[in-house]
Amino acid sequence: MNELKQVFNQCLFDLTPVKVIFSNVRKKSLPYRKVVLRPVLLQGELAFQAEYQYEKKAIHENIAPDQIVGTCLELILRDFKQINLFTEEEDIQILAAKPDRPRITRKPGTLCREALTHNQSKHYIIPDKAPCDFLIHLGVMDEKGNVHQKHYSKFRQINRFLEILQDVFPRFSQKKDRPLRIIDFGCGKAYLTFALYYYLKVLQNLEVEIIGLDLKEDVIAFCNQVAADLHYDELTFLMGDIADYTNDYADMVVTLHACDTATDFALINAVHWNTEVILSVPCCQHELFSQIQNDLHQPMLKHGIIKDRFTELLTDSLRGLKLEACGYNVAMIEFTSLEHTSKNIMIKAVKTRKENLEAAQEYETLKRFYNVSPAIDGLGK
Repeated sequence: MNELKQVFNQCLFDLTPVKVIFSNVRKKSLPYRKVVLRPVLLQGELAFQAEYQYEKKAIHENIAPDQIVGTCLELILRDFKQINLFTEEEDIQILAAKPDRPRITRKPGTLCREALTHNQSKHYIIPDKAPCDFLIHLGVMDEKGNVHQKHYSKFRQINRFLEILQDVFPRFSQKKDRPLRIIDFGCGKAYLTFALYYYLKVLQNLEVEIIGLDLKEDVIAFCNQVAADLHYDELTFLMGDIADYTNDYADMVVTLHACDTATDFALINAVHWNTEVILSVPCCQHELFSQIQNDLHQPMLKHGIIKDRFTELLTDSLRGLKLEACGYNVAMIEFTSLEHTSKNIMIKAVKTRKENLEAAQEYETLKRFYNVSPAIDGLGK
């Protein structure tokens, strides 16, 4: 390991580092697939930022200079077999299947380092300091486009939602024969419903028909007034219950923080309408709490707080399997950071038009194992 330690010390401190890439995992169970290390400035001092790249997200960690070499050696010993170090002077590749006998090759540098910055401005779909009509009306921005500090977490949440929407946008960009119909169940004050309209109609110039549904009369009146003030003519808000709402089709169904089984009713409706894309952030998954019975897990389930959190995971896992069984490609993704809300898992389901019998069997097996009958059973067998 002394040889590797010397290489990292040379590249990171004696030469001009551009980036270091750790790849080729030692174990397939490793949750992240790659780590990219870059130099940054922290309060005017040189430091390093590690980007841990997962399948659906990336997590960043700042590392002090006196800890960086130790971190690199740990990543080699524990996680990765290949390292590519890029400096302005040299490109160095390390093959470390056996860390005590690494194969090291060098060639002239191929990259130049850009000016060091920390936390470069994120390229939001709706940027800060650029006036956006609905964000101004909803009090997130001032008239000059400056995001109010107390609403910055909401601003980030809106942009995160639009990033997810952008990911599924190709499913809709070719529709020409009729407006794109989207239903937002439990829209609340409708920050994200307005964002949907703004992205699809204003930015992408698609013909849309968007409906926001909520139980609160004052909220619906407020949202309809804002839509009228903004001339968002194809955006309508209705008062009603998710379970009782009737419709003939929807291209997309959104349900964010619909409480307990309201999420299930929204998912059931979406599947019955043959909806192409479902974006759901469940909340308050209480239904199965009193149902779960499993002798093997009783030592865990006897603790109320653990049982409550486990209930959330089990409920959403069953929902995901049921959607897979009905022909959806399902991903569980992080919607917002945990510091904003603990309800941060989004179920993203995209129609594939092919039923999944294996997922249907897994669903039934999981149900029997925990002796539960979830509301999502309403989708049928």
